[in-house]
Amino acid sequence: MAFADKVVFISGASSGIGAATAIEFAKEGANVVINGRNETKLKNIYQKCEEYGKKTLIVKADISKDEEAKRAIEETIKQFGRLDVLVNNAGFSKSGTILDGNLMSSYDAVIATNLRAAMHLTALSAPHLIKTKGNIINVSSVLGSLMPISPILTSYCVSKAGLDHFTRCAASELSEFGVRVNIVSPGPVVTDFQENSGLVGFTDQSVLTALKRVSGSEEIADLILFLASDKAKGITGSNYVCDNGFLLK
Repeated sequence: MAFADKVVFISGASSGIGAATAIEFAKEGANVVINGRNETKLKNIYQKCEEYGKKTLIVKADISKDEEAKRAIEETIKQFGRLDVLVNNAGFSKSGTILDGNLMSSYDAVIATNLRAAMHLTALSAPHLIKTKGNIINVSSVLGSLMPISPILTSYCVSKAGLDHFTRCAASELSEFGVRVNIVSPGPVVTDFQENSGLVGFTDQSVLTALKRVSGSEEIADLILFLASDKAKGITGSNYVCDNGFLLK
């Protein structure tokens, strides 16, 4: 299998794209570290990963907090002694607009997880990834390169735009050491993202795409696995979009 005995750390792995990615990596022989804040959901994904006979480690941590992020990587290395792939997937949105007066509280909360935590995990993981010639996949969004479809998503859009450019900066710096860094930018995906973020009003997202469909989490997971594999050994600093033609609309 392509990832036999490799160690993959996935933030935000308790549901949605992160959970699907964890399961797909386990299917391909990886030892998966699943990170999140909901222990019940993490245990559910743990059981699904364990069905494929590989070691799975639950790290319950709020990676927006520096000490917890540091502990998450330390526990990974303590358990497995190495790190081959980092998937910065954790993210959420919090409503906040300029005129409602809650923009900055929204920004601070969203940036802490969507961007700052990804940057911190990258810095913590880089020495270990250099040793294994590993790679990083950052899960962004098409909204990182598009005007927001609603003012309440301003902070989310800004966080993803920042993540996109950080990815390119990290790819440039780490390329000298053989570490690749890439972006996956989904469009609408069937997950519990809206519920977790407290957003409503975007139920029929298929009308927003040229193909009149919405992706499942497994489709994005497949793209992440491709970029993490040797099949993508010549790809770094790139942004792979899977949006069913959302940007065409």
